[in-house]
Amino acid sequence: MAEPTFNYDEDGDILYISFAPGETATGILLNDQLLLRVNRAQRRVIGLTIMDYAVLAQQTELGPRSVPLTGLQEVSPGLRELALELLQAPELRSILTLTAYTPALGAPIPTVSVQPVTVPIETA
Repeated sequence: MAEPTFNYDEDGDILYISFAPGETATGILLNDQLLLRVNRAQRRVIGLTIMDYAVLAQQTELGPRSVPLTGLQEVSPGLRELALELLQAPELRSILTLTAYTPALGAPIPTVSVQPVTVPIETA
């Protein structure tokens, strides 16, 4: 796999990360700020779009900001399983940290923290 490309739209505060530029992908809306693009047949990450990147990557006084993956409730079980598998893939581990919040007596709710990107980012 080629090195990912990072493009940042400063006006929109959107970070586009591509692991396979130009490849057709299925989009999985993880929540209002995160869009994961995947190759379903090969079970590979194609790209990730992070809206409100500067806010999500900013540390809070308590540590990294976590956001729930509420969009996973809206997709099929198979697509949910694929998304959770790929969120743990090596290429995403340096960008997103997958965790879970478990309300008392409830099912775990997956969450992620966005890590600040430490590579050169092209601005749009």
